[in-house]
Amino acid sequence: MSTATGNISGGRATTASGPLSHRRVRHYVDLVTVLVAKEFRVRYKSTVLGYAWSVMHPLAFALVFCFIFSFMSKFEVENYIIYLIAGLFPWQCLSNSIVGANFYFLGNSSLIKKVKFDRAALVTAGVLNEIIHFAVSIPVVMLFMLWYGHLPSLAWLWLVPMLVAVQMAMAIGLCLIVATCNLFFRDLERLTTIAMHLMFYVTPIIYPENVLPAEYRWTLWANPFAPLIRCWHGLFYYGEFPATAFLGAVLWAGAMLAIGYGVYRALVWRFAEIV
Repeated sequence: MSTATGNISGGRATTASGPLSHRRVRHYVDLVTVLVAKEFRVRYKSTVLGYAWSVMHPLAFALVFCFIFSFMSKFEVENYIIYLIAGLFPWQCLSNSIVGANFYFLGNSSLIKKVKFDRAALVTAGVLNEIIHFAVSIPVVMLFMLWYGHLPSLAWLWLVPMLVAVQMAMAIGLCLIVATCNLFFRDLERLTTIAMHLMFYVTPIIYPENVLPAEYRWTLWANPFAPLIRCWHGLFYYGEFPATAFLGAVLWAGAMLAIGYGVYRALVWRFAEIV
C-alpha cells in the first residue's frame, strides 16, 4: 500500500470535480496503471499457475454445465461448449467486477483517508483488472472454435475491442453504484452476490434465447446484460454481429455509466468520513 500511496501522491492531486485537462487525464491513467499493477502483484503473489487461474475457474464451470446439460437439457445446441464459454467468460468478468466492487472503496479506506485523488480510479482499476483476465481467456475460446471447425474472423480485430469497451463502460457504471452505496449500506455486499446469481439464470448464458416463449422474449431488453451477452454469442458462436443487440448494449452501458457517475459525484465528498 505504501508503494501505491507514494505513486499516487506524486502528481497533482485531483478530485471528482474540476475541468478535464490533459494533465488530469494523464494523472488518472498513471494512477489506474499503478493500482492495476499493485492488484496483480498481490493477487498472484506466491502462486504457481498465476494468470492461468483466471481461465481455469470459468472453464471448469463451463465443463460442468456442459456435462450436466448434455444429459438433462431439453434443448439442443450444436457445439454447446463453444456457446457456453462464449457467454460464460464475459459474464464471469462482469460478475467478478460487480461483486468485487463492494470492496473497491471499502478495501482502500486508508488510501482514501490519507491521499487526495480521484477515487473513481479505484473502480476503473478494479474493472480493468477483470477485463485483462477476460482478454487472457479469449485465446481459449479460439482454441475451442478451431477444434470444432469454427474459424475466427478478421472482423474480431475491431469488433472485440469495441465490445470490450462497451462492457467496460457498463461495468464501471454499475461498479460505481455498488462501491459507493456499499459504504453507506454494508448489507449490499450480500445483496449484490444474490442479485448476480439470479441474473446469471435470467440472462441467456447457458441456454439459447429461443428457449423462452416468443411472447416473453421482449423482457430480455429489460435485462441490461442480455444484449451484451447476445453480442458475445453472436461474435464467438454464430459468426455474426447483431447490430440491434449492440445498440441495446451501448444504450444500457451509457445509462449505467451516467447513473453510476452521478451517484459517485453526489456522495464522494463523504467518503473520508464514512470509510
